Amino acid sequence: MTVATRELRASYAFIARNFSLSRRYWGWELAFFVYALAGALAISFIGAAEGDPSLTFSLIIGAVFWNYLSTVFSFIAETIAWERWEGTLEYTMMAPVRRSSQLLGSTLYAVMYGLVHTAVILVVLVAFFGLDLASANVPTAVVVMLVGSFSIIGIGTMAAILPLLYVERGAQMTFVLQSVILVVSGVYYPVDVLPQWMQVLSKLSPATYILDGVRAGLLDGASVADVMGDLVPLAVMGAVLIPAGLWAFGRAERYAKRTGKLKRVG
Repeated sequence: MTVATRELRASYAFIARNFSLSRRYWGWELAFFVYALAGALAISFIGAAEGDPSLTFSLIIGAVFWNYLSTVFSFIAETIAWERWEGTLEYTMMAPVRRSSQLLGSTLYAVMYGLVHTAVILVVLVAFFGLDLASANVPTAVVVMLVGSFSIIGIGTMAAILPLLYVERGAQMTFVLQSVILVVSGVYYPVDVLPQWMQVLSKLSPATYILDGVRAGLLDGASVADVMGDLVPLAVMGAVLIPAGLWAFGRAERYAKRTGKLKRVG
């Protein structure tokens, strides 16, 4: 068996393990899904109340695509937290598996779960409000999401370090980071309504460019060439954040092993 085959099988093992965890805690998964769906409906009803189809469509885009981004981010950022909750952190970190294989498996599962989760919410929102896609450029939205996903994965990998370094408060810190991204990224409103200092932060968030490019494609029918102003920053962020996240995770892992943080559970 080649090294590549062995590591791919290891990544698949992490996908299967995460699926088993989701199935075991299906009650929580259902509760989180209902909460996400209720939030998406509540936000979308604001546009319906205003009687503005364009506003409703914009809010639906924000709700649907933020659900995907936040789901992917959460699953990756909570990789270490899940291990600690299950009491398997020390065993996993000491297993003869490359950390990149573990993170690849967790990332693939996060993307698959996020797509399914988001697709169901989209179907429900369409049933409630309907969507006029006559002038939409769907391929543009798909390209923006594909390119943007890499930067979200990179940020999630960096956030996963927090529960490793800060045993008692790391998981809460990842939630705070996710909340900050939500506020500054123009999920439900244009970023130009934010205070100036928050607009500066919005330029550092990949979600800002993802949502801007997706809205341009679906609302305005923009082509891929028209959203290069969003794609270029996303490509740069992805190219920088993923290697940086892997490097930082490796450093954090060595520190945790040296200081005995793997054994601690809070």
